[in-house]
Amino acid sequence: MSAVASRYARAFADVVLDKKLDAKQVTEELNAIVELYGSNLELRRVWESPAIPAEQKRRLLDAIIERSAMLRPVRNFVAVLIDHSRIHEVEAIVRQFQTELNHRLGIVEAEVTSARPLAEAESRELLAEVERVTGKRVSAEYKIDPSLIGGAAIRVGSTVYDGSVRGQLQKMKEQLSGE
Repeated sequence: MSAVASRYARAFADVVLDKKLDAKQVTEELNAIVELYGSNLELRRVWESPAIPAEQKRRLLDAIIERSAMLRPVRNFVAVLIDHSRIHEVEAIVRQFQTELNHRLGIVEAEVTSARPLAEAESRELLAEVERVTGKRVSAEYKIDPSLIGGAAIRVGSTVYDGSVRGQLQKMKEQLSGE
């Protein structure tokens, strides 16, 4: 994490919480900007070019915001990144913003890896258990890894809760071999 990303992330988290904005909506809108920026080479060239005046870059941003009806504070935040020649760091800044906001809201980020897609009920039950164990609300990102054979592995920070069949087989192997 760069100091720059952290500084911008903290500042925007302050804005979101002070103005009591919908954190989920803000995060979704920022992720949409990151996706658009990452997938559009022409947009990146314009926003990153020192030869193009900032006013022109903001007009392009406003056209994008108008079509998608994004919140004004999200627009202003992206405009600040453009104006301060930090737009090339938008992905890292948004990632850090999400981490900062989750920390302030008492939400832990969890990575749930399962052998197959989880049904909604399974997902709710799993997250409820993680919330019980951690004592915090959980925001989960889901991944599929068929090599787990069955079950799931959950990473919360540096802690891994491995309830996968592969993990259980590995434990049995270690016990049997005396490792």
